[in-house]
Amino acid sequence: MDQFIQLDNFSKIWPYMKLFRQGLLVTVLLSLFTVLIGFCIALVLALMRMSNVRPFRSLGLDENGHVRESGVLAWISRFNPLDFLATAYVEVLRSTPVIVQIFIIYYGVFSVIQLPSFQLFGFIKFDRFFPGVVALGMNSGAYLCEIIRAGIQSIDGGQTEAARSLGLSQAQNLRFIVLPQALKNILPAIANEFVVIIKESAITYTIGVQDLMSAVNAVKGATFVIIEPLLVATAVYFCLCFPTSKVIAYFERRMSHGDKR
Repeated sequence: MDQFIQLDNFSKIWPYMKLFRQGLLVTVLLSLFTVLIGFCIALVLALMRMSNVRPFRSLGLDENGHVRESGVLAWISRFNPLDFLATAYVEVLRSTPVIVQIFIIYYGVFSVIQLPSFQLFGFIKFDRFFPGVVALGMNSGAYLCEIIRAGIQSIDGGQTEAARSLGLSQAQNLRFIVLPQALKNILPAIANEFVVIIKESAITYTIGVQDLMSAVNAVKGATFVIIEPLLVATAVYFCLCFPTSKVIAYFERRMSHGDKR
């Protein structure tokens, strides 16, 4: 019986280590751009969910000017289209598989929108890399939305009242008072999302993105060896995720010192 792992097979995949180095760079770039796009989407979604836009507010009053407590008109008066759209987006993307979302973005949206065909750094195919980033960013935004919303709502409402008393507008209060404090609270969670994205980015090889799993498939096709390339990819993912997690934990402890009294 053949051994499960054969040391000789590592010598077979050594000539293909360049593919793993390229896959490492692609994985890191995927994760960075995904978190950046996801954060921007999540911030917009969080503000939409916390908005108080009610275009049919007037329907909540009866002919005597009293507020309706129940009924269809009372429900319509409380309807917030921005909150509804943001909630629908979050629930749909959190309730469907990432691979389905990637296929819809790549084979659906970007089959209509033609992307320029060129290569970044000489080997990253932009027309495959960009759809992967968009799909992962949209998925990440759905999860980061709740993190950002919780961070903003954790700020004491008295600070908002103080900002208004100083003449700051709602936008200025959000920019200078609320968001800096909220970011401090949610930074560890955002950093942890970066680690999650590093691992989830492996799914983009299904649309031809040249990440680590794409390197594994290329080596498997060339050498007919599968376990050893997977072990190499596992080691690379571990070397990316484990130190990053420890760095995040370190800064989380440092940031929490200022909150202790």
